[in-house]
Amino acid sequence: MSDAYDFDDDSERGQRKATMAQIAAYIWKLWASQPGKLAWFAAFFGLAVACDLALPFASARLIEALAAGPSEASSRQAAWGYGVFAAVAFVFYFARNIGVRFWIPFAANNMQTIVTAGFKDVQRFSSDWHGDNFAGATVRRVSRAMWAYDTISDTLVWFMFPAIFVLVGVTIATAVQWPLIGLFTGASILAFLGSAYFFARHYIAKVTRISNAADTRIGASLADAIGSNATVKAFGAEAREQERFTEVARDWNAKSQVTWFRYTNAWVVQNIIMFVLQAGLVGLVLIEWSAGRASAGDAVFAITAFFLVSGYLRTLGENIQNLQKGIAEIEDVVAYAADAAGVEDRADAAAFAPGAGAIAFDAVSFGYKNAAEALYSDFSLEIAAGETVALVGPTGSGKTTFVKLVQRLYDIDAGAIRIDGQDVREVTQASLRQSIALVPQDPALFHRSLRENITYAKPDASMDEVIACAKRARAHDFICKLANGYDTEVGERGVKLSGGERQRVALARAFLANAPILTLDEATSSLDVETEREVQAAMAELKQGRTTIVIAHRLSTVREADRILVFNAGRIVEQGKHADLISARGLYARLNAMSRGEMLADEAA
Repeated sequence: MSDAYDFDDDSERGQRKATMAQIAAYIWKLWASQPGKLAWFAAFFGLAVACDLALPFASARLIEALAAGPSEASSRQAAWGYGVFAAVAFVFYFARNIGVRFWIPFAANNMQTIVTAGFKDVQRFSSDWHGDNFAGATVRRVSRAMWAYDTISDTLVWFMFPAIFVLVGVTIATAVQWPLIGLFTGASILAFLGSAYFFARHYIAKVTRISNAADTRIGASLADAIGSNATVKAFGAEAREQERFTEVARDWNAKSQVTWFRYTNAWVVQNIIMFVLQAGLVGLVLIEWSAGRASAGDAVFAITAFFLVSGYLRTLGENIQNLQKGIAEIEDVVAYAADAAGVEDRADAAAFAPGAGAIAFDAVSFGYKNAAEALYSDFSLEIAAGETVALVGPTGSGKTTFVKLVQRLYDIDAGAIRIDGQDVREVTQASLRQSIALVPQDPALFHRSLRENITYAKPDASMDEVIACAKRARAHDFICKLANGYDTEVGERGVKLSGGERQRVALARAFLANAPILTLDEATSSLDVETEREVQAAMAELKQGRTTIVIAHRLSTVREADRILVFNAGRIVEQGKHADLISARGLYARLNAMSRGEMLADEAA
């Protein structure tokens, strides 16, 4: 069958895949984490497999007794044979049903470990990694890995391992009595297993990975469009987004059909091998019977063994393909566990000791990984404890990067960044960032209650502390007017609140954090005049006694700063107070004039 689609996978480009050895080690580590449950399950599992192997022998003895005709001796033999047959069947079902009671908690615990460890790995990755990956696609990979493990483990334990033991046992037992039949059975089984492996590894694996990637794109596209629903509605673009998503679903449809047809093609070949095994085995048994080398009981043994083998082979072929599908779905999360975080704590990293908030950049060089050249080169700057500095300059000049480096969201290429004399690379990231409060331009709130959003800075804060900080942030009054007050859920990213309300909640969170360093990223740029006045008053109170970094796009908001730093192409080209910089008639003066809709006199001329 020809496949009329492109095998390139843009969505997975840059995603490192785990090797088979890594996947095997990952699953074995999970299994070994619960040795008690695994041992008990293995004991009952082994008993069930032994009963499966014993069933053809028990059937043969029963038929031998029946074939002897009615007599006192044959009746006793038949009763004994029936008792053995029934006992073997009972123990088989008993062992499987008891074994599964150990398997259920064993599997559920491991699935929980996978999804929690996957979430932990995703959280430890750097800002660069998150910038390169769709949030929706990442969610899809992590959640799908949990069920992929379930598929892999169930396939191995309940189907493939028993199949291997039974197939080997039946082949040996048959070969001992009839070498030719044993050789034929063994050769047929090897042909079946060889074809199953070939199809799984070389015919199905690649298309399975591609259809999985198309499935991941469905999740990513849904998350992207639904998460930006307000923008979609603002532009009346529902039909356009529907068309875009339909194209993504159509792509998944085409690629999944190719995968499923390849599975079907593999089953055709395997069914042919099964037919040859069935017809050949029965024919060889008839030859042995006609030559007097096989009794009726032997024939029943051979036929029962065939049904046992064919059942496992049929299941084995399907489950090799299920195993391949599970491997394709879990390899992303296995790779996450092996990937470096990008920005990592040193083994001997100590907790950051909060001080007065003095910041020093010492000959810092830094460039983004895909940039043609470094943004900062031999960059040095000192900010005194308690000082309020404003960062201004054109887009891309390095203002936001400065703040990200202070938070150690990226590691610098050379030099050092110190806060209160402590190199940010020598302390834990969590303790460092807990000492830096951030109020962004567009605060992203969790889809949780207002109280939970405010206490995110200090989870053990009392209600009195929460109310006090909300009052200082001018948020208490509007919260009290809500039906559920502080228990009101704010919607995804705080969509149920206005921009000014979100800003005040973010300020309340910053008050509660009580961090020595405060970063304000144009926190009033999208507010109306009255709300801006309230937020500005709250910010003025919040800045007292703290080192404050203000990223400013509207220069009217930075006139009262202790010092204004004018960035351009990763360098500070001017610094000073507002009036002095205006008098200097440099870049700041031009930016200020442009923000007022004016031009400097020499530019006008």
